[in-house]
Amino acid sequence: MSNTVKRCLRISYVVLTFCSALFFGALKGLSVGPVASLILILGNAGVMVGLFPAHVYWTVYTIIKTNRFDIPLKIAFLFALPALFGIWLGIAIAGSFIVGVGYGFFTPWVCTFEAFRQDTKLKKFIHCIMDGTWETIKGSCAVVRDFADLCYHSYPVYLKELRESNSSSDEPQTLRLIHVPACIIVGLMGLIVEIPLYTAIAVLKSPCMLFKGWHRLLHDLVTREGPFFEIACIPIAGLTIILWPLVVIGSILLAIFSSIFIGIYGSAIVFQERSFRRGMSSIIAMVAEFDEYTNDWLYLREGSILPKPQYRKKGVSHSTDFSLEESHEAKGKFSSVYDEAPAIHVSRLSPSSSVKETIQEVKMVQVWGQMIKTFEIRGKELLDANAITTADLDQWLKTEDNDEAPIVGIGLASYSFFHFLLDSIKSGAGGLLLYDRVEVTHMNRPQDLLLDWFYHPFMVLKDQINVINMEESEVRFLEKVLLFGFGTQRMKAWENDCVVPQDALRAAQIQGISRRLTGITKGISKFPTYRRKFHHVVKTLMTYSLGEGTSGSANLIKLAGSIDLV
Repeated sequence: MSNTVKRCLRISYVVLTFCSALFFGALKGLSVGPVASLILILGNAGVMVGLFPAHVYWTVYTIIKTNRFDIPLKIAFLFALPALFGIWLGIAIAGSFIVGVGYGFFTPWVCTFEAFRQDTKLKKFIHCIMDGTWETIKGSCAVVRDFADLCYHSYPVYLKELRESNSSSDEPQTLRLIHVPACIIVGLMGLIVEIPLYTAIAVLKSPCMLFKGWHRLLHDLVTREGPFFEIACIPIAGLTIILWPLVVIGSILLAIFSSIFIGIYGSAIVFQERSFRRGMSSIIAMVAEFDEYTNDWLYLREGSILPKPQYRKKGVSHSTDFSLEESHEAKGKFSSVYDEAPAIHVSRLSPSSSVKETIQEVKMVQVWGQMIKTFEIRGKELLDANAITTADLDQWLKTEDNDEAPIVGIGLASYSFFHFLLDSIKSGAGGLLLYDRVEVTHMNRPQDLLLDWFYHPFMVLKDQINVINMEESEVRFLEKVLLFGFGTQRMKAWENDCVVPQDALRAAQIQGISRRLTGITKGISKFPTYRRKFHHVVKTLMTYSLGEGTSGSANLIKLAGSIDLV
């Protein structure tokens, strides 16, 4: 058989594969999409409307109680709340509709194309029919659950931290009444200027984005580069070519959506810089920055023809460091400990040139899954050592409040994170070593904003633990502190051969590490999906604890009923 015939057969196979996946994906999207979309849209809308009175009460109460703002600023926030809550409801409901339709209809489609990565034809056919059906519906339910956790648990935690972060050393944010009209005028001018100009720039450059994207995808198809590097991924790339106009439309909508907040941000510039002129300058500069950004992204001319006035008195530092809650006393006592480890610059990586390289990179899902797996493993160790009990797990399942059940809610996760760092140090890893022995470094880590928020603090904390070089007895003491805190009867009851450091500096160093780890844990506990996954870990530990008891079967029956009620 000649090469020409083979090439024609290969092309025919790819075309047939693509058409089959397109048909089955559309069929599954039309059958599964309405159900998944309705679950996500109605679920999120129900959460927002149901919790709206509570959100209003919590927010007003926090603004009144906090000492971070002076009285004029509190009054300004209270007057602005109706508009802010109206924007929140409108954007959240519209976003839920867009996400619901997109997730419900396109996830089964994409899963159909992903099925062609299977090895055998039988597996391809089975996965092509089954993938993206029930999983999409379950995914919609998971999204609603995570959104509810975010609204019902994470948001009140943020407000509680704002109320309790009252330190005598921190001056409250002040607002002079003379700046109120300036903030209002600049905010309105920002909306009037930013929304039309952002829309105009996005629409005018959308044809360039459309044709340049198609040109790049077709070039990769001909030269077998990028997403077309592997034959199994050609159907997915073909779907990308077809859906590229939707990507362009989504970019335009995103530009319009972001222009609302960027326009309002001019009021914040007036408040921060105490200058009406700088607030107006920021409105003009933001348009120029957006034009420059789109030029760079589309490989057009450098810079922007629009004026870009200076609107800051000095450069603003954009640090990705993790903000941790510490008392003033702790900051003064342990500042030397924190200064021992230098900050680490995390470089950005360009996208991989092929699917193979992309697959070899560590994924955010992999990191998140390994973290959750570590919680389960360490929890079983603590149950075997009688450090935590079934009553602790049951208390967390009933309250699901970190303050009311700190041993499980905060202590277990902090303990697991500490051993995660300790294992990375003992193995000599340059980065962070996951449980499956995969090392996460700044070269292969996922380029994800959520990971950025705790990767750098973990690396700094790892260096600090490595520098102080704790002995085994000190490690045991730190385990107790992380799990139970200070001065509790539970800490005294757990015998793990620890020794309380007698040296004041040594004790301060260990306490500083415990506070920082606890702060990181509290920050991570607010992330989306964390509470749902941690709830599953606690239920697994509950099953393990009762199954190891003397009356295992009876306890398991009792557990099943209690979990259903939870």
